[in-house]
Amino acid sequence: MSGRGGVINGTWTGYIPPECHSQSSILRLSANLTWEEAREPLHKDIDKSAICGVGPGMAFANSILEKFSRLEVIGLVPCAIGGTSIFQWRRGSNPYDQLVMRSRAALEDGGTIRALLWYQGESDTKKEEDAELYKDRLEKFFISLRTDLSLPMLPIIQLAINLPNVTTVDAKGLQLLNDDPIHLSTPGQVKLGKMMADAFLLSY
Repeated sequence: MSGRGGVINGTWTGYIPPECHSQSSILRLSANLTWEEAREPLHKDIDKSAICGVGPGMAFANSILEKFSRLEVIGLVPCAIGGTSIFQWRRGSNPYDQLVMRSRAALEDGGTIRALLWYQGESDTKKEEDAELYKDRLEKFFISLRTDLSLPMLPIIQLAINLPNVTTVDAKGLQLLNDDPIHLSTPGQVKLGKMMADAFLLSY
């Protein structure tokens, strides 16, 4: 969920809402696998083929810190690639392998993976066959990822699938970009991030 909030006519406006502000307690794993202070756009060196804007990640992290002040640091591991289908995230694909590699790298410094935030699926609505296969493919993806990370109960915050330890967030009604009927606007991304934070805190 690299985020297209604030992207207009192929250019990011640069506007960062207050809910997505940077702070020293929120880190991101960069493309070269080093930790740095997180700032929008989170996926600037990860999703290189797209114009990245605001996504839900920073709003999620800021909301968690605001409501759970005992946490000293949140590490975000951006891995999203915009415009991809769930089939492109199957085990053995480049996006999947990068996700596993980056997740393992994040653990090397003694960190803990607390949850996977998953907001994807727009590309699977273009063909009826892909839409019909989406649930099965997503379920296989989640099971493969939990297996390959040796985290059988990895909490997952996403849109809609019924699996153990998977919490659903309803994105219906979130504001879309004016010229794009698929991607969320900046306010939509912020609200999604807060909803995911609330779901995480309630469930885990």
